[in-house]
Amino acid sequence: MAEAPVPILMYHSVATAPNEATRALSVAPEAFAEQMALIGDLGLTPVSTADLAAGWRSGGPLPDRPVLITFDDGYEGVHRHALPVLAKHGFASTLFVSTGWIRGAYDTGGALDAMLDWDQVRELADAGCEIGGHSHTHPQLDQLADDRLCEELVRCRAILTEQLGTDPASFAYPYGYSSRRVRQAVRDVGYSQALAVENGLARRRQGPYALHRVTVRRGTDATEFAQLLEGRAIARNFAKDRALTKGYAVLRRARQVRKAIRSRV
Repeated sequence: MAEAPVPILMYHSVATAPNEATRALSVAPEAFAEQMALIGDLGLTPVSTADLAAGWRSGGPLPDRPVLITFDDGYEGVHRHALPVLAKHGFASTLFVSTGWIRGAYDTGGALDAMLDWDQVRELADAGCEIGGHSHTHPQLDQLADDRLCEELVRCRAILTEQLGTDPASFAYPYGYSSRRVRQAVRDVGYSQALAVENGLARRRQGPYALHRVTVRRGTDATEFAQLLEGRAIARNFAKDRALTKGYAVLRRARQVRKAIRSRV
């Protein structure tokens, strides 16, 4: 019997009044509460990124109908709006933190909207939310030279370890962009698994450093959300995204070629 794929939900901001920079990928608190209730009603079992990867790596059992609830970047609404709902249902989740965007000593000032502070990140961790890495300043990692790539990954991991007292096990690529070189660097730094985007269901055969996720947006209605959970109509719902991604991939490859040529001149 084939191993069932797993939906990994990718959230960003949960906010009542997001700014223009985050609006498209922001979910209203009421919608988030309804989506979590639907997960419970359908009998799915949220697990952390680390638990899913460990189960697939070892071949050990996973709960029936697992689902992952993940958040990228570290927006303040994850603490304000999402945490109480997750606690109410007893749901596991994973937050991927861009350490240079979190309010506090390491803040680079590059964040797009209101962000968590480190006390709030620790409160999320204490409540059972897995905290993973998401780079330090949220760059396109596959466009970076080796030394800068290493700096982004090492600094993020070191700050998380210092602030939380434990080494993070999971990573998510900013913008979902990676390459063989980036995936190897993430592994070398010490992460055990990493998430991409791809807007598809996660499968064991993707390997622990390229697991797919599906994007939950402000425009994701109840019908589409149910389809994401059940693995239905995903290709149709994300057809426009896939077309744009393919076009942009051509431009990004051309940019990498130009950089390589300039470096040899």
